[in-house]
Amino acid sequence: MSIKTATLNGVATIEIARPQKKNALTAEMYAAMAAALRAADADVSVRALLIVGQPGVFTSGNDIDDFMNRPPATSDAPVFDFMRALVGCSKPVVAAVTGAAIGIGTTMLLHCDLVYVSDEARLAMPFASLGLVPEFASSLIVPTLVGHAKAAEKLLLGDPFTAEEAVEMRIANAVLPAGEVVRHARRMAERFNALPPGAVRETKQLMRRAGSAAVLEAIEVEAAAFRQRLSSPEATEAFSAFFQKRLPDFSTFS
Repeated sequence: MSIKTATLNGVATIEIARPQKKNALTAEMYAAMAAALRAADADVSVRALLIVGQPGVFTSGNDIDDFMNRPPATSDAPVFDFMRALVGCSKPVVAAVTGAAIGIGTTMLLHCDLVYVSDEARLAMPFASLGLVPEFASSLIVPTLVGHAKAAEKLLLGDPFTAEEAVEMRIANAVLPAGEVVRHARRMAERFNALPPGAVRETKQLMRRAGSAAVLEAIEVEAAAFRQRLSSPEATEAFSAFFQKRLPDFSTFS
């Protein structure tokens, strides 16, 4: 299994541990993360959750082979179950991002409460360039955070961005040296041990209350469009080009 879990000093850690594949996520990994999120949320000894990757990579997004062989054809697919589990987590979720955070590697950060990124981190949401559409309510949240113009750069053009820009875009809290980001994120997660857990949970719920229904609706609407786009000629060309190690050609599409 490429998802490791451990609980220490009130912090439940979910570690994406598949460095040989740049932490690319499979259906089994999504299912494991969803289960870990729900287990930690139900564990009275856990005060906060910490999501980490590996040195040099948070996650490169979906494992393309797995994704194409087992596309998320229904709303209960593991990737969508993971989304619902993260959105529904009542306890604080802290993320430590090192290296690449591509696709869902970036969009999952929109649903964490505290995000710390290394100075070598590179983030991107290249859905449109793959013939797909945004997911995890990013089409709603990103324009809300940064406005339409900046969101268009990141969601329409798929422009990658740095850790510093992630802070400017209000996706992350702070940039730290690569060797310090995980330790700092853990220290921040452990601070919740000294706080009243009920008040923390209720505060998180209140902070997210106004947008929660819209976020859940956006996830479902995006998921339906995403599933349709997976079988589109544009996506077929994009993924064929990926496997053939060439640039895609969309010149004949209208």
